[in-house]
Amino acid sequence: MNMLIFIIAGLLVHCVFLASIFDIYFTSPLVHGMTPQRTPLPPPAKRLVLFVADGLRADTLYELDDNGTPQAPYLRNIIEYKGSWGVSHTHVPTESRPGHVALIAGFYEDVSAVAKGWKENPVEFDSVFNESKYTWSWGSPDILPMFAKGASGDHVYTYCYTAEKEDFGAQDATKLDTWVFDHVKNFFQAARSNQTLFSKVNEEKVVLFLHLLGIDTNGHAHRPNSREYKDNIRKVDEGINDIVSMLEDFYGNDGKTAFILTSDHGMTDWGSHGAGHPSETLTPLIAWGAGVNYPQKVTFQFFEDEFLKEWKLEKWKRLDVNQADIAPLMASLIGVPFPLNSVGILPLDYLNNSAHFKAESMFTNAVQILEQFKIKMTQKKETTLSFLFTPFHQMLRRTDVTTLYCHHNLSSLCMHRLRLLSDTEQINILRKARSYIHQEKYHEAVSLCKTLISLALEGLSYYHTYDRLFLGISVVMGFVGWTSYVILLIVKTHTSLTRSTHDKASTVLLLYGFAAIGVLIAFFLLIQTCPWTYYIYCLLPVPVWYAVVKEFRVIQDLASLLLVFPLGQSIGFLVAGALGIEILVFSFFYRSTLTVGLIAFAGWPLITRLWAQAKVTTLCWTLLCLLLAMFPLMPVVGREPNISLVTVAGLVILLISSFFLACLCKSKNKYVPKKDLTILLFQMLSIALSTYVVNSTHSSLHHKQGLPVINQIISWTTLASSLFVPLLSPTFFFQRLLSILLSLMSPYLLLSTGYEALFPLVLSGLMFSWIYMEKEALQHYDDSLKPKLAVLNFSYTTDITQFRQLHLDDIRRSFFFVFFIVTAFFGTGNIASVNSFDPASIYCFLTVFNPFIMGSLLVWKIVIPFVLVSCAFEAVQVTTQLSSKSLFLIVLVISDLMALHFFFLVKDYGSWLDIGTSISHYVLVMVFTIFIMLLSGLAQLLTTKRIELWGRTKRHSM
Repeated sequence: MNMLIFIIAGLLVHCVFLASIFDIYFTSPLVHGMTPQRTPLPPPAKRLVLFVADGLRADTLYELDDNGTPQAPYLRNIIEYKGSWGVSHTHVPTESRPGHVALIAGFYEDVSAVAKGWKENPVEFDSVFNESKYTWSWGSPDILPMFAKGASGDHVYTYCYTAEKEDFGAQDATKLDTWVFDHVKNFFQAARSNQTLFSKVNEEKVVLFLHLLGIDTNGHAHRPNSREYKDNIRKVDEGINDIVSMLEDFYGNDGKTAFILTSDHGMTDWGSHGAGHPSETLTPLIAWGAGVNYPQKVTFQFFEDEFLKEWKLEKWKRLDVNQADIAPLMASLIGVPFPLNSVGILPLDYLNNSAHFKAESMFTNAVQILEQFKIKMTQKKETTLSFLFTPFHQMLRRTDVTTLYCHHNLSSLCMHRLRLLSDTEQINILRKARSYIHQEKYHEAVSLCKTLISLALEGLSYYHTYDRLFLGISVVMGFVGWTSYVILLIVKTHTSLTRSTHDKASTVLLLYGFAAIGVLIAFFLLIQTCPWTYYIYCLLPVPVWYAVVKEFRVIQDLASLLLVFPLGQSIGFLVAGALGIEILVFSFFYRSTLTVGLIAFAGWPLITRLWAQAKVTTLCWTLLCLLLAMFPLMPVVGREPNISLVTVAGLVILLISSFFLACLCKSKNKYVPKKDLTILLFQMLSIALSTYVVNSTHSSLHHKQGLPVINQIISWTTLASSLFVPLLSPTFFFQRLLSILLSLMSPYLLLSTGYEALFPLVLSGLMFSWIYMEKEALQHYDDSLKPKLAVLNFSYTTDITQFRQLHLDDIRRSFFFVFFIVTAFFGTGNIASVNSFDPASIYCFLTVFNPFIMGSLLVWKIVIPFVLVSCAFEAVQVTTQLSSKSLFLIVLVISDLMALHFFFLVKDYGSWLDIGTSISHYVLVMVFTIFIMLLSGLAQLLTTKRIELWGRTKRHSM
């Protein structure tokens, strides 16, 4: 197969594998066609004010400072004297969009929704705002429009500041919140003189939404433990106090306003969010006003965390909720229908109302969730063949069985297994709950409704994940088939183990057989009206396994060879291979595993004869391995910026390049064109400028003077030229590799904030040593000559037509490459999580919030060490006289085995930290695999191609 076609096919296959995780585990939970449900009794509040302090952590709000003073005195007073409080537990991904959707619409978006945008709706959904009579909202242009555009009618009004105001480098990010408070005050001041507006704001079922982004912005810019972050909390506290006073005065203290303060997500200590760490998932919830319970004093309450003691709130009852529970709470307070797609459970402890009202509200909640279950079940039943359909069954907990048994005389009820929630059973249970309400047995009605909600949610989850096993098996079949095909391709084209040829008749028969299987699968999916993605996942294994089975003669030859191979050696190789894969997998959980691996690498020459062959090279290899082994032990992102280390890195690379320039000029045996010297001097100047810009930018931001425009221009220009300039340099081994290092170090310095700036230097040193070590290791085989690196030229490698066959030692080379790629990621301080990136890294390029540009810059920072390793690997392939395709295929097998391992570890249950980590692991290893395929082509481009801007020039002796 042509290499280009193989890479394209491989990219498509791996993109399918990557996308599959979201179809299998994290698809949109929404269904449509439900009937709105509202509590029939009059609501306690006419209007609701929702304050969302974006990025506010629960611990930071509730804790006392060193002097025992609350961070937010007004809100602390609310907790102790006026309202109810607790912790709202958010879900992964802890981003603004999914957080607000959970708060206002009551359901959790699938993980992939983050990639669909912050402002637009990837799907239509109902919300409390949509069900309200009028909603006015003030705040960020990234949040407000998605609820206005998703609303039916023209009753959701938004007032947004410009996106340019969301500047992490701004002098005072609290201005974002001050803007909101001032505009709310001006709005109600205008309402006093505008009769139309006055009548609207005095209607029932009105929502006022204040989105406060300043805390999040200051958290990203200065981190949650900073003075700026905590000062912003005090500003918000004062602003809320002012707004509450103003509204009470405007409405004449009518006692019909309910207030809720919460957050969409928290934030890590290093100023990021997105994953499932408790600092990201624990957010505050404070409610007060009409219909909300007053503080409840308790003598004892138990929570697994020890926050109550830290916050000095042991005496006041803490009422924790899931984030989606806030939507039905808001709906109940102002009497609007519960959002149709809400999966929240009404937290009754927050309500200060009659037992009758609570029972009716809980009944409404149960009917609303049950409606979703019925539609989900109907949809799945209609798209599944009747003999294959398995209705929802649930092994009930003893408490659930007792509840249903006591409250509902179902003849079909048994203590073992129960077919739950058939249409008849749903009607009977709801009738029983309604009967309890009529009999004023409100406690029994609430208990029965809670049990019904619990079962309906389990059933909803069951039908939502109904096809998981089926899709999982299909993807695994594709994974295993692809990996098997690559292994056979290696054996067939790059070893001397087999010389089998195809049997034409058998091949044609196989083709027809697999085509028939494909048609049957497609027909099976068609009659079940499956989504188009199911066709991809289910049909992909067919051509892959056809390609595998077509090589049955190669399989026979390989099997025959393994049968005569010594059993002990075979087991030894398998154990060694499995151990290597597990070490790579283990490093995703424990970065120190990489340190152990690098120490083992340092001892590799000692157990071979390389130590005797090249003592100096071996010594350099050992020292650099030990030096690089220190980086995985360094603190992960979250440390304070240390720009002095970035400066040191810049100075060191300048010294190295100056030394190389001096050696080049003093060499009497070489001819160096002036343009090559010019390019080298330009790269050195770029390094110096980058070092200056980093210091200048962070100093300017520290003094809150913003990002200097000239620094921004230099940064973007340096980034744009980083991949172009190396193509101007000579293609001799070390000149080209040094040119690549210098060009990539410039943007890397601009994207660094601490010790990670030193990492590419040590990594590159080790890569140079690796090239020399592989040159020495090549002498182990008699069929290859020791190449002279000084005369090797990347551009000549494409003319080589005679490549040697693979040896077992080449598996070790490929493993080294994958290990170095993994080290290139974790060694820079990242962790296997989507929240592991420091936003401060991009401040030389921009400080105004732009998630996609920021994300792209952070990705490029990660890719730079990958490119350095890939270019070194390209050099290793040349020095060992191997086809670039052969080692690449081995690398692909290793990375695919890692990916398959993590596929089985993905889960959507347990703590949100575990769920987020499992997703991150799989996504990262799949992205590694895709990057490796792309980097193979990029490395070849960077090492072999040269652009002649000035044409050929006369060489001058130096």
